[in-house]
Amino acid sequence: MPTFIIEREIAGADRLSANELKEISAKSNEVVAGLGVPYKWLTSYVAGDKIYCIHEAESADVIERHAREGGFPANKVTEIAAFIGPQTAGS
Repeated sequence: MPTFIIEREIAGADRLSANELKEISAKSNEVVAGLGVPYKWLTSYVAGDKIYCIHEAESADVIERHAREGGFPANKVTEIAAFIGPQTAGS
């Protein structure tokens, strides 16, 4: 299944309380459960006025549907072409 990075512009995202982040997470899980299609939220990063989310879905259209139904912005949705990290360099 393709993996996507979603850029969500949310003013003051880095100042959201733990409870607010919990509520957002619960809403996202609720929407995922109701989509009726394969979908997996892997992780999210809160930085400044943005939240960057990594999700697996069949298409960008499904990602955008999740955002609409959850009431979240999805300002930019990009399919991830490759994953790299320190291990990519080899031993």
